[in-house]
Amino acid sequence: MKANYKFSNICGTVYQQGNILFTPDGNSLLSPVGNRVSVFDLVNNKSSTFAFENRKNIVAIALSPDGNILISVDADGRALLVNFRRGVILHHFNFKKPVNDIKFSPDGKYIAVTHGAHIQVWKTPNHLAREFAPFNLHRTYTGHHDDVLSIEWASDSKCFITTSRDMTARLYTLNPVEGFRPKTFAGHKDAVLGAYFSNDGTTIYTVSRDGACFTWKAKEISDDVESDSDEDQEDQPIASTSNGNSNHIINTRWGIHKRNYFNRTGNKVVCTTFHAASNLLIVGFSDGIFGLWEMPAFSNIHTLSISQEKISSVAINASGEWLAFGAKKLGQLLVWEWQSESYVLKQQGHYFDMNTLSYAPDGQTIATGGDDGKVKIWSTHSGFCFVTFTEHTAPVSSVAFAKYGSVLFSASLDGTVRAFDLIRYRNFRTFTSPSPVQFSSLAVDPSGEVVAAGSTDSFEVFLWSVQTGKLLDILTGHEGPVCSLVFSPSGANQLASGSWDKTVRVWNVFGRSRAVEPFQLNSDVLSLAFRPDGKELAVSTLNGQIIFFDVAQSKQTGVIEGRKDISGGRKADDRVTAANSTSGKAFTSLTYTADGRCLLAGGNSKYVVLYDVREGEGVMIKKFTISENLSLDGTQEFLDSRRVNEAGVNLDLIDTRGDESDLEDRLDTTLPGASRGAGDMSKRKYRQEARTKCVQFSPTGRAWAAASTEGLLVYSLDETVSFDPFDLTIDLTPESILEVLASREYLKALVMSFRLNEKPLIQRVYESIPQGDIRLVSRQLPVLYVSSLLRFVAEHLEKSPHLEFDLLWANTLLMTHGRSLRDRSGEYASVFRSLQKGLGDCEKSISKLCEENISTLSYIIDQAKLQQQEDVDMVEL
Repeated sequence: MKANYKFSNICGTVYQQGNILFTPDGNSLLSPVGNRVSVFDLVNNKSSTFAFENRKNIVAIALSPDGNILISVDADGRALLVNFRRGVILHHFNFKKPVNDIKFSPDGKYIAVTHGAHIQVWKTPNHLAREFAPFNLHRTYTGHHDDVLSIEWASDSKCFITTSRDMTARLYTLNPVEGFRPKTFAGHKDAVLGAYFSNDGTTIYTVSRDGACFTWKAKEISDDVESDSDEDQEDQPIASTSNGNSNHIINTRWGIHKRNYFNRTGNKVVCTTFHAASNLLIVGFSDGIFGLWEMPAFSNIHTLSISQEKISSVAINASGEWLAFGAKKLGQLLVWEWQSESYVLKQQGHYFDMNTLSYAPDGQTIATGGDDGKVKIWSTHSGFCFVTFTEHTAPVSSVAFAKYGSVLFSASLDGTVRAFDLIRYRNFRTFTSPSPVQFSSLAVDPSGEVVAAGSTDSFEVFLWSVQTGKLLDILTGHEGPVCSLVFSPSGANQLASGSWDKTVRVWNVFGRSRAVEPFQLNSDVLSLAFRPDGKELAVSTLNGQIIFFDVAQSKQTGVIEGRKDISGGRKADDRVTAANSTSGKAFTSLTYTADGRCLLAGGNSKYVVLYDVREGEGVMIKKFTISENLSLDGTQEFLDSRRVNEAGVNLDLIDTRGDESDLEDRLDTTLPGASRGAGDMSKRKYRQEARTKCVQFSPTGRAWAAASTEGLLVYSLDETVSFDPFDLTIDLTPESILEVLASREYLKALVMSFRLNEKPLIQRVYESIPQGDIRLVSRQLPVLYVSSLLRFVAEHLEKSPHLEFDLLWANTLLMTHGRSLRDRSGEYASVFRSLQKGLGDCEKSISKLCEENISTLSYIIDQAKLQQQEDVDMVEL
């Protein structure tokens, strides 16, 4: 059993806070997800999340113009300098103050950062060299009287303009210019959110929170009207367009040319951006509406309501075609193509906690249920949610896939169990109890014919027929809420139920007798899991133990004391240390691996633990830390005494949201105790705890997922080719591989390309091999590279038009190495599934194409026969 599972992706969360931005090519979108950064590939419809973590939630990110360097800054001003293409942290740095905005200069040589009421400009570190002190301060700029909100560079990087809460914008030069004093743009009556240069540098636009947009141009010499600038600029030279773009901007006496207003009563401007090439101004409002205005005419091109809450961040790609919006309160991320008026991307995670998850039998999809009453289905391949079911009216407590057929079941506290058809995407069955109860657990028979649900208030287990929807039986005997149900996977018609009454009962569902001898435990039962062969049952209890029972002999076979393994993380209001705290010291979710050798356990803690449970052993193999985010409660082992005030109150517990600048952010309209639940969408949870509510292994065993506070975390085995330094020599370079390929040594070139593990190089060698040599190369290919080549063929099938070529490769590899692949089928399961997916997609597209052209082909054949008959008739005549 391999244990080298690495963090792979976050699926359940797409945006939390901070700014979103496009990559320079405009094809991908970067979004802060808690203390990580997710990248959404909008062309290939995939998402991925970097493995690195900031100390706290990210509030600002910036990407260099060449797309090589990413900077992410957290809520405390601590920054990470990252190699964007590799996802590797290069440097750590502390700006020592919260950062509102950070921008690279267009030439990529400087980084401008807000620093309270000041602006700092740093020289960009060299990502190719290892430096002891990579961040070198260029200059600090002063002049604003309140926090700086945004920074915008001129196109040639010689000057920049900043905006502030002090209702002004100021123009600075990167380097000192003789006779130049920073110019101030005043006249707004609220905080200025953004200031932008026009493409030719002759116009500046400023947008304030109260909905005013000012256009600034050069003042005429004869203009006797007092300048709106609070700087005395009588001695400044007149605008001159002959000195270049920045010289023109610097030497101009700026004055208000035009005042425009958005005229949205009661709504504030929240975010704004400008596309200089097409003169488009994009503005997001507090009521979830955004608009496009063409400047300088200020003509409204487009207005659309895209969210129920205010838009937190807006971005536009380089071509000006796609607009991206992030809504913090609902966790929404949208990409809108405004010319065709269509969504490129529309994603939203669970509004409240994610309670449960379940893998589909094929391992390609994951279903999740949350406190918001929604059931969402995520693709493990793309990381996107493609179906959302909203039929439940209360929190969803459990979800489960049928073993056969595309059916998903969900149980909820609204008193219903629902069955969803995943082909037509509809709710085709609703199961209810004779008297209303709340369902807290769910289990599906391996045959898919019977579904069972346990209640929290009547302490009963209900069984229904899936085909008829009728109630088959009610199992009684428990004296506390039934918290966990699981059917035996061996098909022995056994149903195990665990309850808070400190008992586990194993029912013979289809037997005549209802006499059940319960397993008595010393503490409340929290979770159950059957071993895949159905012979062993694992039970987690409130005192932190995992107890194993032999089902056939009804006896205890082993126990794991897991209190010390899962305990960790002191909450801000805990009066005792993490070692002595009783909270979070029990496992609330258990899952076996596909071979039954290992057990994965998670609970109300930042840890998920993997145990080896063969032959009654309970050896901890590995402990996974799901989050190191200090914005969450329970991630620190020791509290910082410097964060405690004179009254002995932890500063992290003080709710400072009343100090927000927006009135709607300061108001708290919720009733006491109404901060959770699907009905109240007006309040976001504050100070969340790091916890894992559900863990489950993929059917292939190559990955496992955890429903955690930060979303759906997916951990998978490292699928990359293992780095073997003994295979690499100084002569193994892309040039040498191309030389070998040119000499028609195809096998050698293929093996060398896999050693370097560069996909473009592998693709070039792969496509250069003639069809006649495929069988020979496949036979001589070392077994070490067979799985890698099969995986590459599967990926190539999805994108390449060379269908016959790929099918020939797949067929030859499977025929040649089929015996060794079969003997290690468990290890190669993920390769087989990706290949099966590629082949299935090809079959669907070809069959669809054939069906669409049947009539055309029939017509052509008929016409050919008719022409042939006419020719015969002509010959006879």
